[in-house]
Amino acid sequence: MYLKSLELLQFKNHEKNKLDFSPQINCIVGLNGSGKTNILDGIHYLSLTKSAVQSSDSLNVQHEKDFFAIKGQFELAQKPLEIRCTVELGKKKLIYQNGKALDKTSEHVGLLPVVLIAPDDTDLIKGGSEGRRKFFDGLLSQLDKNYLHQLIRYHHFLKQRNALLKKFAETGRRDFTLLDSYDEELIALSASLSLRRNELLQEVAPLLQSHYADISQGQEQVSIVYNTETLREDFHDYFKSLRKKDLITKNSNAGIHKDDFSFMIGDHPIRKIGSQGQQKSFIISLKLAQFKIFEKKKGEKPILLLDDIFDKLDDLRIAKMMELISQHTFGQIFLTDARPERSKKILGELDSDVSFFHLEKGKVI
Repeated sequence: MYLKSLELLQFKNHEKNKLDFSPQINCIVGLNGSGKTNILDGIHYLSLTKSAVQSSDSLNVQHEKDFFAIKGQFELAQKPLEIRCTVELGKKKLIYQNGKALDKTSEHVGLLPVVLIAPDDTDLIKGGSEGRRKFFDGLLSQLDKNYLHQLIRYHHFLKQRNALLKKFAETGRRDFTLLDSYDEELIALSASLSLRRNELLQEVAPLLQSHYADISQGQEQVSIVYNTETLREDFHDYFKSLRKKDLITKNSNAGIHKDDFSFMIGDHPIRKIGSQGQQKSFIISLKLAQFKIFEKKKGEKPILLLDDIFDKLDDLRIAKMMELISQHTFGQIFLTDARPERSKKILGELDSDVSFFHLEKGKVI
């Protein structure tokens, strides 16, 4: 699987651009703000139907324009595949596969797996639980259609239940029969989804430890602890026991939306005791574990997006990444760098086909 070409129209700071890519390594260079990361984000859109940077599609439409379009020509299983994504302000986002519009964007997720390593990835360690849940949900959604559909269903019922709790508080009238029906859905879906999350972590654990030991040259044991109430044998009763609290807070206080994942070094949270280097090694190892799991499950190497890694990683970790690249561990790679001379020196030492793209203010020059 690889991306042969990418067209961007009114996407962020790209008025109109078309790029033809190498099936191996593609390096996008230019000053900060020139639009390098936006090219990676366009590829992310074609894979996952959403931005890796902006939560709202409308924020990706170029200033004073009313729509954007992204088109990619892929080769998948030795067959051509055209993917097009269009977003028009005030209208539904549309995804096309070989010219055919999909009814739901969820039908597309997982077809073209992608792994992104970006500067703000350490927020997974330092930030709140929502970011960690989104990471693992995103990984599972690309692997397992059933998980994605159940997750969408879960958040639908969670939204409905929370709205009902607020309505109870506003009107003073309570419909416990309707609330019970939402409860049963959320309890059943929580049980199913948490089991799948737990299974995933069993697959991630050995890969994470192996990559961490290799990248950091350290002997520390790293792990991920899944913190959830939903795997309790009495979860049904536990969920129901919180109803009084739910009515007071007007919010659902149990379910998979309350889960968290603790990133550990030894017996301690890496967020608290890990050095900056240890935290970076952990995140890279986690992303490489994601890559390996995609490759195993899909039978294809996912596209690897490396945003600004030469600036954010030290020489040791850059050397380890380049070693993996030189061994052809990965498939197609896209990376960005603000210093062309540096990337040309580092990549010029590899036995690979490398294409360079120089950007200035959203234009390929």
